[in-house]
Amino acid sequence: MTSHSQDPRAWQRPDGSARPATASLVDPEDDLPTSTYGGDFETTAIPRYDSTKGTTGEPGLGLLADPEPLPYVQPSGRHAMAPYSAEPAEIDADPIAEDRVRAAGRRGTQDLGLLVLRVAVGALLISHGLQKAFGWWGGPGLGGFETTLTELGFQHAGVLTYVATIGQIAAGVLLVLGLFTPVAAAGALAYLINGVLAEAVVAHEEARLSAFLTDGHEYRVFVLAAVVAVILAGPGRYGFDAGRAWARRPFVGSFVALLLGAGAGIGLWVLLNGANPLA
Repeated sequence: MTSHSQDPRAWQRPDGSARPATASLVDPEDDLPTSTYGGDFETTAIPRYDSTKGTTGEPGLGLLADPEPLPYVQPSGRHAMAPYSAEPAEIDADPIAEDRVRAAGRRGTQDLGLLVLRVAVGALLISHGLQKAFGWWGGPGLGGFETTLTELGFQHAGVLTYVATIGQIAAGVLLVLGLFTPVAAAGALAYLINGVLAEAVVAHEEARLSAFLTDGHEYRVFVLAAVVAVILAGPGRYGFDAGRAWARRPFVGSFVALLLGAGAGIGLWVLLNGANPLA
């Protein structure tokens, strides 16, 4: 590789003018490193290390400008740290939480049993409601049901006929679907309480009250007890109420629904009939 001449007359601009006197040419070979170039270490300052520490028993390679480290003092008193181990500590199990987990896992066929009970009670209510509404399966129809209510001593039998019939069918449908179960079961309980009291009045008039539970009336008592069981146990997970609290863990709401249903049934009897079945 050859260098170009530094003669200013050898360089001309394209327009023919001469190179300025202050301009200088740079030889490309000037950019090559020298044979003694040591890389970046020529421009990087390397800190000096104290070579005397290795002879005093202390770790060597200490920087001269570094301050001496402070001696470590084990904390004591209220600042003292309790000894710890690298092994994981064992946490005592919570017996209450374990019981709840086991109880949740022991449901087994409970939800299936609640489904069967709920559907059976709902189907009975629907079938008897359709007998009253349309006279199906040998039922009395609306006219016959109104006559029966009048003979039993109920006031406003005409309005009560429609309310009782529609309410009975609606409660049965909701129980089958598992929808608003506490409300539906409470309504069914109020209806069934009036039915049992009416049958008790008839049995008393016929002087067979002592045989009330052995002459066919036990059927009404059994259905009433089944409705109470649905209120207290809840609808289970197989229904539209599965995500609600009264389906998972019924407690206070069940007692409230039970009291409302029983109170409504007794209140309707007292206001619309007033007869004392035990008098």
